[in-house]
Amino acid sequence: MKKIIIINGPNLNLLGKRETDIYGDMSFTEFFEEMKDIYSDDVHLSYFQSNVEGELIDKIQEVGFKYDGILLNAGGYTHTSVAIRDAIAAIKTPVIEIHISNIYAREEFRHQSMISGVCKGIIAGFGLDSYVLGLDSLLS
Repeated sequence: MKKIIIINGPNLNLLGKRETDIYGDMSFTEFFEEMKDIYSDDVHLSYFQSNVEGELIDKIQEVGFKYDGILLNAGGYTHTSVAIRDAIAAIKTPVIEIHISNIYAREEFRHQSMISGVCKGIIAGFGLDSYVLGLDSLLS
């Protein structure tokens, strides 16, 4: 059984409450429980969220040699964090960059990703299903 972790960055703890026109009205906890139920036979799925850049880096380093895959939605740090990029580059576990919204249809500053170049791939714009698509790619 594969071990996959979803790591969410800043403000993603507010899913279902914040900007529901962009991010939807389901909390990530609800979504994650549904996802675990669907994939329970194929994968050991875990979840971590933090608003703190250093905690995200610590988690990437902690799981980056033990897990089979990481789905990473770095939130706003996607566009600013060289440190998260370096953490991804330093590990062996493949990382899929995830975005709920289509970052290229939003503000100009969101069009730049500091982490894309060290990720296995990018999935953006499919709402919470972006995580499902990312997980399917890691399992195939």
